[in-house]
Amino acid sequence: MKNYDKYRIGYFAPPVNDYDWVKKDHIEKAPRWCSVDLRDGNQALIVPMNLEQKLEFFTYLCEIGFKEIEVGFPAASDTEFEFLRTLIEQDMIPDDVTVQVLTQSRRHIIEKTFESLIGAKHAVVHLYNSTSFAQRQQVFRKDKEEIIKIATDGAELMNEIAARYTDTDFEFEYSPESFTGTEPEFALEICNAVIDIWKPTPEHKVIINLPATVEMSMPHVFANQVEYMSKNLHSRDSVVLSLHPHNDRGTGVADAELGLLAGGDRIEGTLFGNGERTGNVDIVTLAMNMFTHGVDPGLDFSDMPRAVEMFEKFTDMTVDPRRPYCGSLVFAAFSGSHQDAIAKGMKWRAETDPSRWTVPYLPIDPHDVGRQYDGDVIRINSQSGKGGVAYIINRDHGFDIPKAMRAEVGYMMKGISDHTHEELSSDEIFDIFSREYVNFFSPLDITDATFSYFSSTKEEGENTVAVRMRVVIDGEVYNIDAEGNGRLDAVANGLKKTPYNFDYRFITYTEHAISTDSSSKAAAYICIADKDGHEYWGVGTQYDITLAAVNALVSALNRMNKKEHMVK
Repeated sequence: MKNYDKYRIGYFAPPVNDYDWVKKDHIEKAPRWCSVDLRDGNQALIVPMNLEQKLEFFTYLCEIGFKEIEVGFPAASDTEFEFLRTLIEQDMIPDDVTVQVLTQSRRHIIEKTFESLIGAKHAVVHLYNSTSFAQRQQVFRKDKEEIIKIATDGAELMNEIAARYTDTDFEFEYSPESFTGTEPEFALEICNAVIDIWKPTPEHKVIINLPATVEMSMPHVFANQVEYMSKNLHSRDSVVLSLHPHNDRGTGVADAELGLLAGGDRIEGTLFGNGERTGNVDIVTLAMNMFTHGVDPGLDFSDMPRAVEMFEKFTDMTVDPRRPYCGSLVFAAFSGSHQDAIAKGMKWRAETDPSRWTVPYLPIDPHDVGRQYDGDVIRINSQSGKGGVAYIINRDHGFDIPKAMRAEVGYMMKGISDHTHEELSSDEIFDIFSREYVNFFSPLDITDATFSYFSSTKEEGENTVAVRMRVVIDGEVYNIDAEGNGRLDAVANGLKKTPYNFDYRFITYTEHAISTDSSSKAAAYICIADKDGHEYWGVGTQYDITLAAVNALVSALNRMNKKEHMVK
């Protein structure tokens, strides 16, 4: 990495240093969106889309809500030309959607571009030529005046040709390609020269597009460049200032957001940032960032899994699992502390104000983009915590594990995941939990228990409950009558009448209805301790809460005696 000294800053700061965009803290409204997936995105694919794919992708972009779609460079190839003609001739362009086409500033290309649009109701004709210092010096070897003439010649020709096609409502767009490597004063000069030729009005505006063809500066510098242009363009009230950020430095979204604060009105980009080199700005991320600030983005990503599916289908590319809002893992929390905070945040929201979303670690409600809490949010591996495991068991299976039990269950699941080096699914977690704790009936089982209650004349502390129960231990059956000052005490006293040694004491007991089960089973949780103070949990389920408690006690006793078999 000692070659850093061969690089130099290739961008130019504007000739002012006082900017208004730095005083703003959020974007107040969505820009005009223009998808360039079918042009910029398509030309970046290893295998470009065929006609059928482009037609289907165009239809999907309309479904999402794009009102401006750059459909290609029709003069560049027969495929591009045929695609546009098919859209027009088969009446596939909705009335509220405008197609956009790209053209270099060359007569035969401009003429063929207009020819491709015959019959279109609305169209943006996008003229460009490169203006950067490096391109002027190394590629074109032309001075500024010659570069300006390329742009103005094209602008004049577009005026002339458009006058012949009166059936189409044209909107003109100009891009000083490689704007980020162009001196701002020169970019302003060439854009104003084009504006003066097109003579826009507030009723019939032109688009001036500032492409970060190669992202060269930090985002705040790009914002300064945009604001300089915005404040100094001719006929500003008749100009739509458009931005076309690329992502060479990995800050395309930041460029776009700061550029909108600096005066941008419109964004050209692609779904998930597809495009040449490191791609265009990701419109999905931009739109969803606005959404999370309470701004209507004007695009519909409520079914994000389908957006991912369609993109991958058309481009043969994959969406990174950590890509914001859309990746398969962006809502997944494996960390114990994160899981605990999410679970508590979800509970707080349900108890207070469900209309507002403030859940820790989740900047957006997964439901708003078509994702589910089940399997998407709290997920269990060796890094997970007690809160996450308890949350999943409660959410998916209705068992509200007592707080004192959660650490034990959580560490059990972490240990299994650590040993297998695999994530545990919700069903796997519950299967392990059930096998270990729930209705554990071996070697001890109480197959029947009938309770009766004594008169209220009993003194406090005296036995108030009688039980008649059938006990099976290692295959031997015992029919026992016993009494106690409660149901579980009666059962415990009955067990002492068997020839086996049950040496334990109660620690805690809780119960609840299993809310997700329409049959309204009850769940009971019992913790007991052996003579050495080691604690053992058992869980029982039954339609009768009394019998659920008996099952929980039996489960706890069987777990206590797993290491040492019950002895007579």
